[in-house]
Amino acid sequence: MELTQQVPDVSAYLAADDAIDHEHPLVRDTATRLRSETTDAYSYAEAAYCFVRDTVPHSVDSGDLRVSWRASDVLATRNGICHAKAHALAALLRAEGIPAALCYQGLVEDDGEPGVIHGLIALRLPGRDRWYRQDPRGNKPGVDAQFSLDEERLAWPVRPELGEVDYPTLYAAPHPAVLRGLRTSADRAELWRALPTAL
Repeated sequence: MELTQQVPDVSAYLAADDAIDHEHPLVRDTATRLRSETTDAYSYAEAAYCFVRDTVPHSVDSGDLRVSWRASDVLATRNGICHAKAHALAALLRAEGIPAALCYQGLVEDDGEPGVIHGLIALRLPGRDRWYRQDPRGNKPGVDAQFSLDEERLAWPVRPELGEVDYPTLYAAPHPAVLRGLRTSADRAELWRALPTAL
């Protein structure tokens, strides 16, 4: 699949906004700490990925009903669904000058019904001329996402025969329908009804 930038200028993928608030002190402090433990952009990107994947539980797995959507809130509460965790990882990457995009998958539930859109990120490392998708959702039995530039190791590879789809657009900011669902939902149950099932 060929990934396509929504915004041609790569600098858009370094910008801060309400959701990817990488100028927030908590995001900056976290990025600084992670950077101090790494040697280059690659090792920093992998460390930031593992930090979000492994230390911020996915709220479905943990049973947490709170809805977080802003990167700094995700890091403060250590809580979030895939979209929130993607915002946090994008913020940590952008804080250290690594372009990061938001991207999405359309997946189906076990009963064959469309599920809510799944969120992940893509990053572009210095000296590389392409984007690499990464999924910080968090692992559990049956899910083994890994940081990789060689081959994608996402939580869920799509199954086209079931109608699942990888959306090729790389968004500089969260998709408006996703962000609206996150911002307006009082709890996770409400969020599941508010998030789109297709883009």
